Amino acid sequence: MAADQTAAQIGPRAEAVVYYDGPALVQVLTVVTDPSEARRILRRNAAKFAVLVRDLHAGTEHYTGAIWTGSDRVLKPVAA
Repeated sequence: MAADQTAAQIGPRAEAVVYYDGPALVQVLTVVTDPSEARRILRRNAAKFAVLVRDLHAGTEHYTGAIWTGSDRVLKPVAA
């Protein structure tokens, strides 16, 4: 997968971005773009990236490999 395709699947998720993904309000803690590290973290052979997020309601942290979709919404972007 080309880097631009991976970037499109990650979307606007970057460190400190807060977004709503449907069931949860989450803050991005880390974005892992090394495919071998993402596969190790997510335990999936096809993983190209992993995003560590904190659920702002529950206070829990978890990695996701979900792609950015049209239903995801950025609530607090990162200053450029």
